[in-house]
Amino acid sequence: MEQTIKILIVDDVDTNRFMLRDIIKELGYQPLLAENGVQALKIVNRLWPQLIISDISMPEMDGYELCETLKSDPKTRNIPVIFISAFDNSNDIVKGFNIGVEDYITKPFIPDVVKARVGLHLKLYETNRELSETNRLLKTSIDRQLKQIEMEKKNVLYALTRVARENAAYDKNHMERMSYNCKQLTEAMQLTPEFFDAIPDIYIETMELAAPLCDLGNVAIPHSILQKNDSLSPEEREIMEKHTLVGATILKDIETTGDYNDFLQISYEIAKYHHENWDGSGYPEGKKNNEIPLSAQIVSVVSDYCALTEKRVYRDSYTSEQALEIMKNDVGVKYNPVIYKILKMIVRQLR
Repeated sequence: MEQTIKILIVDDVDTNRFMLRDIIKELGYQPLLAENGVQALKIVNRLWPQLIISDISMPEMDGYELCETLKSDPKTRNIPVIFISAFDNSNDIVKGFNIGVEDYITKPFIPDVVKARVGLHLKLYETNRELSETNRLLKTSIDRQLKQIEMEKKNVLYALTRVARENAAYDKNHMERMSYNCKQLTEAMQLTPEFFDAIPDIYIETMELAAPLCDLGNVAIPHSILQKNDSLSPEEREIMEKHTLVGATILKDIETTGDYNDFLQISYEIAKYHHENWDGSGYPEGKKNNEIPLSAQIVSVVSDYCALTEKRVYRDSYTSEQALEIMKNDVGVKYNPVIYKILKMIVRQLR
C-alpha cells in the first residue's frame, strides 16, 4: 500500500493553521498540526513528514529556530521547509533562505499558490530521495565490485606466495603460521604503552592478511639458490636479496591506481623492508630503528621465529625455547628489542 504523504503545518494562529489544513486535505495529503516549533520537533521525530509549512513568529520556538534545528540534524535536514509569514521585509526573506528554508510565501496567502508550491517541493523532495537512493545503490554496487576485485588480487598474491614458498621448500603451513603469529604479536603489542596509539584494530586484521606476502619475491629467485644447503656466494646472496624488491614491485604494480589501500600498502612495506635490521645493517635500503615501517619490524621477528621452528632441507626444526635463544643474539641488531621482548612473553600463544 502506498504511504500517505504527511505535511506538517506549524502556526500558532488557529485560523491560519486550519486553512492550511483544509488546503492539504484537498490535495489528498495528510495534515499534521503544531502550534510552535517545540511541538513541531516532537511530531517530526515521531511521524517524519515529507514537507513542513511553518509560520515564523511563534511562541517558545519561532520558525527560524525550528528550521535551523531541522537543518542541523542529518536525519531531518532534507525535509523541505516552506515559510508562510506576514514578514515581507527582504532581510527577513533572505535570513530564511540563509538558514536553509526552501521557499517563502507571504501572508495573506492565496490557496492556489500554496497548492502549487507544495506540489513543486514534494516533487523535488521525491526526486532528491530517489536520486539519493540511486546513489546509495550505485555506491553499494561499486563497493561490492571493488571488494571482489580486491579479493581477486589477494587470491592472485597468495597463489604467487604459495609458489614462492614451494620454491624455497618451506613447510606447507608456513603461510598460515606467519599470518597467525603476526596477528598474535600485533594484538599483544597493542596492549602495551609503547604501541597502543600506533596499532588500531584494523591494523591487526591487515597484518594478519599481509604478513604471509613477505617473501612474495621468492617467486623470481632460482631454486638452486633458495634450496642451497651451503652458504651462499656473494653473487648468489646479491640475487637472493633482490626478492625484497621483486615482491615490492609486484605489489606496487597491482595496487589500485589513485586509491590508498591499507592491505596493499602494508604488504608493500613488509615485502620491501622485512630484511632491514634495527641497527641499519640490513637491506635493501639500510634503514634503521623506527625508519623501518612497524609492519616490517613485526614480520622480521615473526619470520625468523617461524623459520627456526620449521624443518628445512638442510636442518631439523628448533624448539620454541631454542629459537628464542638463537634470536636473542640479534636483539638490537636485527630486531626491535621491545618487539622481541613482547614475542618472548607470548611465545606459548604462537604456533
